Amino acid sequence: MTNNNHKQNIGRLGGALLATTVLASLSSFITTKFLMNMAVDREAPKLMKLIEKRITRSCEEERFLSARVQSGEILKQKPNEKVSIVSHDGITLVGHWFPVDKPKRILIAVHGWRATWYQTFGLIADDWEKAGCSVLFIEQRATDQSGGDIISFGLVERFDCLDWINWVIDHFGSTLPIYLCGVSMGATTVLMATGQDLPQNVHGVISDCGYTSPHAIWKYTTNNNLHMFYGVRGIIVDMILRQKIQMGSKDYSTLEALKTNRIPVIFIHGSDDTLVPVEMTYENYKACAEEKQLLIVPGADHGMSYFVDKNRYREEINRFWEKYD
Repeated sequence: MTNNNHKQNIGRLGGALLATTVLASLSSFITTKFLMNMAVDREAPKLMKLIEKRITRSCEEERFLSARVQSGEILKQKPNEKVSIVSHDGITLVGHWFPVDKPKRILIAVHGWRATWYQTFGLIADDWEKAGCSVLFIEQRATDQSGGDIISFGLVERFDCLDWINWVIDHFGSTLPIYLCGVSMGATTVLMATGQDLPQNVHGVISDCGYTSPHAIWKYTTNNNLHMFYGVRGIIVDMILRQKIQMGSKDYSTLEALKTNRIPVIFIHGSDDTLVPVEMTYENYKACAEEKQLLIVPGADHGMSYFVDKNRYREEINRFWEKYD
């Protein structure tokens, strides 16, 4: 083989490698952009339903799905006061106020990713009412009737929690204890909120199956549920996220908040969670600097702990309230 032919072959090989690299990078960017739009944009891509099951890997029972829908519709139809506030960044946020006679405490209930307030809390709402809780069910930003275009997985929503706390205090004073309650992304939201200087009548947090940070849950979901390598996609994710909310996926976490937290927390998680691994709650529990309780429900998938073991769930929550009211 002549020297010229050798150089030509090397050139062709280099060109092929470059083309492959460019195509791979383009493919990573396109898939990552689609997944980010699905994760954070108010209007989810039309193809979302095709891969939603792969993302959640959920093995939810039909009994649970049916009970959640039925109880959610009952809660939605109950008389309540629709309220609204303007958030710290000028977004109109909507909530639903359910007062009880002679309340012992006030709960601010925060739903999860692309969920609704009534389906998230429909199963447990009656328990809260019987326990003497007035409840403010909020609609997270970029969800349902609340304003906003971006779901930030707790990065911005944590500040909304303080806005809602201030609404409660403005309308009902600071005598009654306030508890922040969240499920999934809502749990992460309320845990991240503890990193702020919260009013003294916020007595505790109930966190059900929260993750540790947007970066951690996106990496886990990409690697384990979608079976894609997160490395370069993580860089693209942060680039896109900074364009949308001027923050990156690692800019804040529950772990950072909990290290300076001064509010008691009860951490709840199902042992068989296929969306948010139970290990993330162990990390959150370990990081928490304040008094804490831990409830792991054997056999429960994502958000199913109350459904799987209602009695134990009630007992632990009631014990938490008795201790910190």
